[in-house]
Amino acid sequence: MSAVTYCTNIHPGESWAQTLASLENHTLAVKAALSPDEPFPVGLRVSGQASLELDIREAERFRHWLALSGLYVRTLNGFPYGRFHHVPVKAGVYLPDWRDPERLAYTKRLADLLGWWLPDDGSDAGPGSISTVPLGFRDGFDPGQEGLAFRHLRQALEHLDAVAQRTGKLIRLSLEPEPGCLLETTVDVVDFFRRFEAPPSLSPYLAVCYDCCHQALQFEDPAASLTLLADNAVPIGHVQVSSALHLESGCLDRLARFDEPVYLHQAVGRRSNGELLRLDDLPQALAGGRYDVESWRVHFHLPVFLAELPECLSTQGFLQEALPRFDPQTPLEVETYTWSVLPAELRACSLTESIIREISWVEAHRRPGRTPGPPPWPACAGGAPPR
Repeated sequence: MSAVTYCTNIHPGESWAQTLASLENHTLAVKAALSPDEPFPVGLRVSGQASLELDIREAERFRHWLALSGLYVRTLNGFPYGRFHHVPVKAGVYLPDWRDPERLAYTKRLADLLGWWLPDDGSDAGPGSISTVPLGFRDGFDPGQEGLAFRHLRQALEHLDAVAQRTGKLIRLSLEPEPGCLLETTVDVVDFFRRFEAPPSLSPYLAVCYDCCHQALQFEDPAASLTLLADNAVPIGHVQVSSALHLESGCLDRLARFDEPVYLHQAVGRRSNGELLRLDDLPQALAGGRYDVESWRVHFHLPVFLAELPECLSTQGFLQEALPRFDPQTPLEVETYTWSVLPAELRACSLTESIIREISWVEAHRRPGRTPGPPPWPACAGGAPPR
């Protein structure tokens, strides 16, 4: 079975009917192009609304549809709960966070669904993984409420244990570090695992969702980051394969066209002494004028086959170093959910064509010794990137 797919949070739609339509309209075409004769994984986003609409009967119908279509589900994106496209999302994407009982209830619903859909033992699909908010967004999170968040997390792990006892399937809850959140660096993750102290019976159900864009934003070294996780026995449930903007200049104005109203675009500047300046959104950073930094990285997921743009580079180099270091059985998901807000020339391909090209690029770079994949500029864009 393939370990590389894409996350369906790229497709608009909050209802289950809309989710299923996107699979029929896009995912089946991706499978036909990349894995016509073998089962193909789906990195499935199920919103809060869709999770409430799905009953056992519909979940069973979907399981049969997956089998007939040659698809399987190993991972669920349980991070964005509410509407995720075409309206301002910004910091609302972290709500409800782990202080809120609804985050717990939502995660339990996802666990039940994945327990139903995850291939039975005996296949080589491996454990399931549900990505989730890294506790919450730091701004407005009272440190005194961390204990409440920890209690809800433990209850979620207890539910995953119950699912495992009932179904024989291991599903991990994978916290996804993100800039501006309580967990953003690899050091934060290791510190959390030490402080959380999951009992031995529940520790198999807790992991991290490793988003390459998010860790590149911290100017982390991929080898050092992954070694730190391994040395501290922090498992990776699945990987979000993504790139950020990288500007080798202190003049952030060059990235002004990426200031758009839907998503949060955290900006991180690195000073000459290695210190980092962190700002919660690109408009805030642009309004601040010039900063004493040598380079910037901005949270804006780009197609992973792009190494450079007219005004800057991407953090593709982080991916090239990181991809061969992941266990071959770890699920890899391309996550370019920003498709609808990308500058027009970066959408010169169709959405389906872009997804296919991104997955092909990942496949070409995740195996050591392989030669680089296709050129950084989309062939369907025609010619070389503009200067």
